[in-house]
Amino acid sequence: MLVALDRYGSITLPGPVREKLGLEKESYLELSLEADGIILLHPVAVQRTVRLNEKGLNKLEEARKSGTGELPEWLTGEMEDAEADTDQQIS
Repeated sequence: MLVALDRYGSITLPGPVREKLGLEKESYLELSLEADGIILLHPVAVQRTVRLNEKGLNKLEEARKSGTGELPEWLTGEMEDAEADTDQQIS
């Protein structure tokens, strides 16, 4: 299957390829270049990460207790497992 680079160096994957791989808008692909010049693309799932310091965690706990407001589902899932990041100082 022949594909062309556009003027920005991007390629468009043909619809049948996207459908077969289950790729949708904003899907991610891992690109690797083999020694013999072969380009490999592998679909990957990218998970969002929320990192908070102690101050941020305290505000989050305060918000949990208030019971007001609607947060996106992905964020509420992250909040359930939130804990302090002791490896880095985040301001």
